[in-house]
Amino acid sequence: MLDYSYMDIFIPRGTSREAARQLLTEHAEYGQWELARVRLHPDGSRQVRLRRKVIRVNRTL
Repeated sequence: MLDYSYMDIFIPRGTSREAARQLLTEHAEYGQWELARVRLHPDGSRQVRLRRKVIRVNRTL
């Protein structure tokens, strides 16, 4: 079973698509995050949920 770590990002209404794309791309490239969900609110703001795998190390001794 995989465990995931989640991070929520709120992108305000006035943010351009290009700026939002750049923000999410940086998180994906440097933080190893992947897109889990995007919610578009009626006022135009976005709530983005990113996730990444949590690696559990088992003891060998």
